[in-house]
Amino acid sequence: MSLVTFDPAWFLPGPHAQTIWGRLVRRRRLVPLRRERIDTPDGDELILDHLDSAAPPTAHFILMHGLEGSSHSVYMQGLLDAIRKRGAAATAMNFRSCARDLDTMFGTIPNRTPRFYHSGEITDFDFVLRTLAARYPHQRFVVIGASLGGNALLKWLAAHPSQTFVDAAATISVPYDLAAGGAHLETGVGRFYVSRFLRTLVRKVERVVEEFPETRAFLDLEKIRRARTFREFDNAATAPLHGFADADDYYLRASSIFDLHKITTPTLCISAEDDPFTPPGVLDRVREKASPAMTLVVTKSGGHTGFVSGSAPWRCVYWAEQHAVDWLLGAVER
Repeated sequence: MSLVTFDPAWFLPGPHAQTIWGRLVRRRRLVPLRRERIDTPDGDELILDHLDSAAPPTAHFILMHGLEGSSHSVYMQGLLDAIRKRGAAATAMNFRSCARDLDTMFGTIPNRTPRFYHSGEITDFDFVLRTLAARYPHQRFVVIGASLGGNALLKWLAAHPSQTFVDAAATISVPYDLAAGGAHLETGVGRFYVSRFLRTLVRKVERVVEEFPETRAFLDLEKIRRARTFREFDNAATAPLHGFADADDYYLRASSIFDLHKITTPTLCISAEDDPFTPPGVLDRVREKASPAMTLVVTKSGGHTGFVSGSAPWRCVYWAEQHAVDWLLGAVER
C-alpha cells in the first residue's frame, strides 16, 4: 500500500466536504449516452447506458456504480467524461432498480422480479460482461467499480482468477468489510449517510411487496420501515430477499476483504484514509490480504468517492476518476 500525492481543494477541508461537494454541484447529464435494455436469464432486465466512440476505441470500459447510484451519479458521469476525452468507449451498468427515468431524473425504473442488488451480487455483471465480449470479440475490456460496485467487482475478480475477459480493473472507495463499515456508520455523522440511503431502499422494498405479494411471507414491512441502521435493514430485507440467513451471513459472504488474495487480474484500488464509510484499521487489513496483482493507492484525504482538488470552486479536478482512467489505459497499452 502506498501513499500518493493528492492535494485536496483548499475550500473543501475534511472528509464530509469532500464526499458531499460533487453531489451538490456536478452535472448528472455530462455526456450523451445510448440506452439499451437487455433481458436477463431469470426473466428480468438490465439497463445499460453506452458511451460510443467516434473512432475505434483503444479500450471498452465497463462501469459499476455505488449503493443507490446509477449511470447518472456524478462520479459515474465524471468517469464517462474522462473516458470520452481519451477516445475510449464505455458501458455504464445500472444495477436492478437503479436506472434513472431519463425524463424526470428522479424516479427509478422498477425491475420484473422481487430481488434487486447487493454488495456481493456478481451474476448480473458477469452476464453483462459476457454479452459485451460476445458482441465485440476483438475489444479489450477494463472495468471500474465505485464503492459498492467496486466491492462487487473485487468479488467477481476473486471468483474468476483464470478469466480472460478483463485486461485490468480499478476501484474507488471500496467498503471492503461490510460489517465493520456498517457498524462504523451507526454513530455520529455516519447516521446522516445511512438515513439517506435507507429512505430510497425502503421505498424499493415497499414496491417489491406491493408488486410481488408472495414476498409478504418473508418480508416484515413494518420492521423494514423501522430500520435505522444498515444491519437492521440487511437483516430484515437484504438477507431474505437474496438468500442469506441474516445480516452476518450476508456480510461474511459479500465482503471483498476475505477474497482479495484470490485476485490475479491487474487491479488498482484507490481509497482515502479519511473515508467516512471506512473505519480505522480496515485499510491496514486490506494491505495484509491483497494479492500481488493489486496496486493499493491510499491518500490521506479525499472522503468517499470525492477526491476533489483544484484552486477554486469553478476549477475542480476529480483526481481519483482521472487517475483510474489513465491507469487502466496505461495497463492495456503495456
